[in-house]
Amino acid sequence: MTVEAVERAEFVISQEEPKKVVAETEKAVEEVKQMDYSKPQIVQKSSSYREESNFLSDLKEFEKKALNELKAKLEEAILGNTLFKKDEPKKNEKEKPEVEEKEKESETKKGEEEAGKIEEVKPKGEEKENEPKESDEEKKPQVALEEKSIEVDKDISIWGVSLLPSKGAEGTDMVLLKFLRAREFKVNDAFEMLKKTLQWRKEANIDSILGEEFASDLSSVAYMNGVDREGHPVCYNIFGVFENEELYTKTFGTEENRGQFLRWRFQLMEKGIQKLDMRPGGVTSLLQINDLKNSPGVSKKDLRVSMKQAVGLLQDNYPEFVARNIFINAPFWYYALNALLSPFLTQRTKSKFVIAHPAKVTETLLKYISAEEIPVQYGGFKRENDFEFSKADDPVSELTVKAGSTETIEIPAAEVGSTLVWDLTVLNWEVIYKEEFVPSDEGSYTIIVQKDKKMGYNEGPIRNTFRNNETGKIVLTIVNSSNKKKRALYRYMIKNCLH
Repeated sequence: MTVEAVERAEFVISQEEPKKVVAETEKAVEEVKQMDYSKPQIVQKSSSYREESNFLSDLKEFEKKALNELKAKLEEAILGNTLFKKDEPKKNEKEKPEVEEKEKESETKKGEEEAGKIEEVKPKGEEKENEPKESDEEKKPQVALEEKSIEVDKDISIWGVSLLPSKGAEGTDMVLLKFLRAREFKVNDAFEMLKKTLQWRKEANIDSILGEEFASDLSSVAYMNGVDREGHPVCYNIFGVFENEELYTKTFGTEENRGQFLRWRFQLMEKGIQKLDMRPGGVTSLLQINDLKNSPGVSKKDLRVSMKQAVGLLQDNYPEFVARNIFINAPFWYYALNALLSPFLTQRTKSKFVIAHPAKVTETLLKYISAEEIPVQYGGFKRENDFEFSKADDPVSELTVKAGSTETIEIPAAEVGSTLVWDLTVLNWEVIYKEEFVPSDEGSYTIIVQKDKKMGYNEGPIRNTFRNNETGKIVLTIVNSSNKKKRALYRYMIKNCLH
């Protein structure tokens, strides 16, 4: 979202409450009202976005030319020491050469008198015809000293990547491509953007931000967790935590607190970038998940102002670091606001947006993130401190349950005393579900592990365990009486008695 778009939204919202904003955008609202929420129309359109290649061989000719031009400008600026703004000269700085000259002249005369080389002090301005002019002789060492004092910093870097093109660092091209893409490959604009970013980082002391400590309760606001199917680190932003008035006031109550919030958010971004591989073919961007459930919305002024600042600074100083922006649990007002802002967003920005209402959260996330990497609160199988499953275990399997049909999943228990563990979820549940242990011996009784239960669409994933005293199998039964097919995701593991 561009700063201009945010400012436009702020102006409209500052005049009216969110409901009135919707009323003033009748066309946008009507489109939202007529949306068929059973079909993920927005998701299908947004999921077509493909991140541009970072291989130089895949660049178009005009893109290669722009990259080379930017590298040449950057090389010249670094070697010419013109990349950063010059510090303002101090008031007494102009007076220094004159004072130093007088002191030097005084010391010279004193030394000559002591050596007996001068018998009398000549009036100022008198010189012997064959005597060399002192000003000419003194200028040479002074110029040399001035030249020596101008030191060129060839180690200028950003995100751990050297910016001096002649050094040939692998990540230099990747970083410069981000600035070029953010400015549609306009070299001068990209160069100015880079200069401003470097100046901002220097003035805000961003390079040392990773060592700073912030309030621990901010960790619930946003955090890094896992990767998507393409290897992008995933950052979750949970706006609903600000429904807590105490946390809201503590975070946005004063200008100092708002400043700390911004620095904390930049620190999180820097931590995410550390997980990236800034080399050709490497993963060079993040996936953003924005959970709008119970969000205070656009009427909270302090939150709105802080988010506007954050969006502006992140957009200006971290270009092309977000592969996709996924908004989940989007309330009604967000669809209307998004429709209102759409004309002010660039096509590049809009192509990265994915919006999902509450009933489509898990289905949407599965398009980009595997089930074992999606946290349980969003319908996936990832749990904190999970001691049962790990990345080395079998991946998640999928089963299609057709409309009006019944499907079963069997987990073998071939050894007595084994412990069977399983995870299962059905997208938009609305099914009858049960679990049983069926012994191999026909004379034994079937054991009900989970009796028949109707599962609603908002049910979370199931995890259960069973220890068998005889051989047999666990049978998971899914009865789909609806007129729509369902997708069931599951995984299991068997720990025998030796474990």
